[in-house]
This record gives sequence, C-alpha cells and structure tokens, in this order.
Amino acid sequence: MQPRQATLSRRTAETEISARLSLDGTGEARIATGIGFLDHMLHALTRHALLDLDLEAKGDLHIDFHHTTEDCGIVLGQALRQALGEKRGIRRYGHSILPMDEALAEAALDISGRPFLAWSVPFARDKVGEMDTELFEEFFRAFAFNAGITLHVTLKAGTNAHHVAEACFKAVARALRMAVEPDPRAADAIPSTKGVLEA
Repeated sequence: MQPRQATLSRRTAETEISARLSLDGTGEARIATGIGFLDHMLHALTRHALLDLDLEAKGDLHIDFHHTTEDCGIVLGQALRQALGEKRGIRRYGHSILPMDEALAEAALDISGRPFLAWSVPFARDKVGEMDTELFEEFFRAFAFNAGITLHVTLKAGTNAHHVAEACFKAVARALRMAVEPDPRAADAIPSTKGVLEA
C-alpha cells in the first residue's frame, strides 16, 4: 500500500495553519493551536485513531477561539481526504461507543464523499477552561464537511463538560481508526457499488 499521508497549509486573514498527517501511524502528535483544551482533544484524537499528526495554528485568539477551532477542523478534514486518495481497500464505516467516567458518547461515520454532521451533544455549561463548548460542534462540522464524511456524534450520558468533550473526541477517533483501516478482504477495491466515493 502506498503511504497514506498529506501535508498542507491554509492561510487567511484570521488564521495560519499547517498540518502533516499520516493515517498509518502510531498516535504520535505534535500539536500547537494556542488553545490548550483543543490541543488536549487533538492529542486524544490522534492517539486513539492511531494517526500521526503535526498541526500548528496561529489565529486571532485575541478576538475569540472560533476561527482557530473551525479552521483546524477544515485543515484536518482536508488532510484526511487527501491522505485517503481514492479510498481503495478501506473499511469505510466505523463506529464506537466510548465511556469516560460518567460520560458515554457514541460516534458513527461513513467515508462516503457525502459530508454531513449530526451532533446531539448537550453541555451543562458554556465553557471548558477558556474554550466555549459550542465550538466542539463547529470543529466537527468543519472536519466532516472538508473530509467528505458523514459523521454522527451522540451523547448517551454525562454531566461533566470535560468528560463529555473528551468522550466525543475519543469516540470519533476510534470510529475513524476503524473506517480508514485497510480491509484485508477488499484488496484495493473501492467500497461502494458505484465504484467511486466522491469527496
């Protein structure tokens, strides 16, 4: 199998982001977004998806964390789409139900070429540390739409905002790990009756 990697950068008047992604990694992460809790979540995502990810972001944090969070999702999604190429030989679907103390999160995804996010994750408070909890939905929407995946994230239980967010990121990570894995029975076939998975 060819190395499934991507390197890209994105620069706007609001953010400057560079990323290097390998789908066949060991969970190594070098992440610096300027947002401590987002770094923590992206480390968790990387480790539990067994990706290797270098991501550096500089953004207008003096305004708020919205642009940087959303644009990190955009770049990570674009990197995933690029690294997957034609998506030959992958499992395509992934799912996970993940506990984090009292929190329980479910993630299901389809590397379909049809971007969609269904987000059913209520938070009991507005912030985790300095980060607005509403930004987690913005991150995953940007990620899903730029990766070209269908993603459902549902909170089954949980009250602690830190635990809820972490359970969601880890559930998505485990689902993503499953979906991008090579399927030994599929050889290099594209997993669709259409013969193509567009993104």
